Amino acid sequence: MMQLTGTLVQVLPLQKGMGKNGEWKKQDIIVETQAQYPKKVCVSIWGDKINESLLQVGKPLTISFDVESREYNGRWYTDIKAWKLEPAGGAAGATGGNQFTDNAPSDSYSDLNDGADDLPF
Repeated sequence: MMQLTGTLVQVLPLQKGMGKNGEWKKQDIIVETQAQYPKKVCVSIWGDKINESLLQVGKPLTISFDVESREYNGRWYTDIKAWKLEPAGGAAGATGGNQFTDNAPSDSYSDLNDGADDLPF
């Protein structure tokens, strides 16, 4: 399980659309970690996982998430998809610390970056 604790710094506009399985909605948020070198992370929340009462700028959150990558036109793009959001609490929330738990890499891992970094963003 991967988990991130940080402060909500921005809520991006809600996105909605229609797909083959019906209507979908997605909420992107920007969370800043509380570490020696803070990082800003964009996290996507899908469908019924969106809880607007938790999405208040300045509020500390603990986010459980999955990382997913997909290929488009020969390039790979990675999304951080939240599956659980809750107010930060316990030791990590009280100290404002950064909690990040990761699984060990699989044996099939390979570095897909060939050194070229020509993304427009």
